[in-house]
Amino acid sequence: MIRVLLADDQTVVRAGFRALLELSPDLAVVAEAADGLAAVELTRTTRPDVVLMDIRMPRSDGLEATRRIVADSALDAVRVLVLTTYEADEYVFEALRAGAAGFLLKDAEPDELRAAIRTVAAGRSLLASAVTRRVIEEFARLKAPETVARARLAPLTDREREVLALVGRGLSNDEIGVRLLMSPLTAKTHVSRTMSKLGARDRAQLVVLAYEAGLVRAGEGEG
Repeated sequence: MIRVLLADDQTVVRAGFRALLELSPDLAVVAEAADGLAAVELTRTTRPDVVLMDIRMPRSDGLEATRRIVADSALDAVRVLVLTTYEADEYVFEALRAGAAGFLLKDAEPDELRAAIRTVAAGRSLLASAVTRRVIEEFARLKAPETVARARLAPLTDREREVLALVGRGLSNDEIGVRLLMSPLTAKTHVSRTMSKLGARDRAQLVVLAYEAGLVRAGEGEG
């Protein structure tokens, strides 16, 4: 059973999502929050697997709530899936940068929503989405000079930098192994070490950093 917390300031929106999710026997809504502070508090008390997080909410917006959840080591197992009305939204990029596992538009099809929840609950990021990649490309160059971002890469070996660049281009562990002539397990180990050295929560944060550091340019994604 995947336990979900709904965070949105509109009661009717929460009711709609609850109705959609409860049609699936493997999904259960364990709590609802009408603002960002409540979302953080309820996440700490209910420990859901996934938080569906609206961006624009009173008291504390979804971006700040995401930052607080991601920064709390006791909530390492919780994944945040951001919901937004606008795909070209700087707040969405900042949420990905902060550690959200991905985002969806609020008008996503029901099956797409349920599949996204299952994906992030399994520890994967929604990096296959072309929309997600466009958002990262659009805002990464605006947020950090390459010299600053590249300084963060100092702890990495040359091989780990190669792996980071390939993660940034959207390659899976299997594809990285083929490209660098190593086993998928070795590729996975390099990705894990890179995440650890950079303090990244998941692959989404690695993708953001790869763009910010200039290891990947706009249009170079997907292989």
